[in-house]
Amino acid sequence: MKKVLSIDGGGIRGIIPALLLAHIENESKKPIAELFDLIAGTSTGGILALGLTQHNEGKIEYSALDLANLYKDNGQTIFNNSFWHKVESLSGFQDEKFSADGIESVLEQYFKNHLIKEAKTPVLVTSYDIEQRQPIFFKSWKEQWAELKIRQVARATSAAPTYFEPAYFEVGGKPRAFVDGGVFINNPAMSALVEAKKLFPDEEILLVSIGTGEQTETILYENAKDWGKVKWLVPLMSCMFDGMSDAVNYQIKQLLNENYYRFQIKLTKASDQMDLASNENIQNLFEEADLLIEQEKEQLKQLLDIIL
Repeated sequence: MKKVLSIDGGGIRGIIPALLLAHIENESKKPIAELFDLIAGTSTGGILALGLTQHNEGKIEYSALDLANLYKDNGQTIFNNSFWHKVESLSGFQDEKFSADGIESVLEQYFKNHLIKEAKTPVLVTSYDIEQRQPIFFKSWKEQWAELKIRQVARATSAAPTYFEPAYFEVGGKPRAFVDGGVFINNPAMSALVEAKKLFPDEEILLVSIGTGEQTETILYENAKDWGKVKWLVPLMSCMFDGMSDAVNYQIKQLLNENYYRFQIKLTKASDQMDLASNENIQNLFEEADLLIEQEKEQLKQLLDIIL
């Protein structure tokens, strides 16, 4: 049996899957990269997938807990909306909401100059090329992407429109412009399953999919009925991300039955905003992760019995 891990997008809410994976590492006494045969991620999930498989001379560099702390320690650097940027961007109406300097500095600090081809376990990360107008699947085992730095791929998958400017770098000597993979697939589980079927055609597949917290903020008809383009933009993105994730979840359930585990929680304490990196909200996200682990303890025990 081949084991596949898929991690949704969700900005700062990546703390939730990181902590659930930290629980799995703690219980199994093994790094995630040794427990799974393929790891896929979109946006914040793509950053986690890349981080979990980065190694130095064969030794995994970051535990899942290290990556949860990446958000805890650097969330306000990543989502840093300085006074002057607010003025220049007209609070996000004229330009992206955040400067890319913060996220790029954090990605460089953590991923340095490691290449995607060096991943300990095969990694699939999604993005979207806005100039060629096509979905992109960065695959660590494909020669096409082999020389890309991990931090470039991480930047591309997490370049959420309206939040950050597109990632712009050369691929094969040609400049390319990428935005967040969540614009077409916020839950990459189906893509992970398809790739697993191609990589391991004669193997039974077990798929584990982890969400970043289900969005619960209501969009009232009385408010939405008079919205125009500007007011609809961010709520529309949240609807798209949430709806796509639920659709993929339903499809995989029908295909894999008992060989599919989905871990997701309705957010009751933490905000569903992907960029709210206040100390209070980060603490609430840690608590949401603890609650998810407690709620799913039987499922997690069953999963650990299988993957070990």
